Amino acid sequence: MNTRLIALTSGALLTAAALAGCTATSSDDDARMGNMPGMDHSDTRTDTSTSDHNQADIAFATMMVPHHQQAIEMSDTLLAKPGVDARVTELAQKIKAAQQPEIDTMNGWLDAWGQKSDMGGMDMGGDGMMSQHDMDTLKNASGADAAQLFLTQMIEHHQGAITMATTETEKGKSTDAVALAKKIVAAQTAEIATMRQLLASL
Repeated sequence: MNTRLIALTSGALLTAAALAGCTATSSDDDARMGNMPGMDHSDTRTDTSTSDHNQADIAFATMMVPHHQQAIEMSDTLLAKPGVDARVTELAQKIKAAQQPEIDTMNGWLDAWGQKSDMGGMDMGGDGMMSQHDMDTLKNASGADAAQLFLTQMIEHHQGAITMATTETEKGKSTDAVALAKKIVAAQTAEIATMRQLLASL
């Protein structure tokens, strides 16, 4: 009887140990599953437009902001003049309406990236930027002369923006910045065609 009791007791202890082992294994598996890709539900995502970028994206936004700002300044200068062809003033208003939201977007990226737009680029005259002399000439022009000068200058200005934007589409990493660059290329290419038609008709 004693031998049978010992055997039964040993069997019960082995069963309990096995159950405990299963429980521990299950817990270990749960812990390991929590570390598997897609199993962790904690919010660790980051905004790709602010975190996933490179130097080309920074250069694009840094230089495009003052470039857009100058286009708006040119448009404001024209819109303040009397006797300008209505088609040209309509185009100037369109440029302002399109480019200010883009400035706001790019400034948001630059803030997130810890960068600032290069306001010094306003006087460089590169990438289609107008020099201070160019800006003064537009300011002093009037009527039909102002309209023609605005269109001539803005075509050059747009061509510079297209060059900058094309570089971004080729070298940029931020999906949002590349998308904006493609939008700029398409929109300003179309506007150049319109401006050339207007020049021919003035």
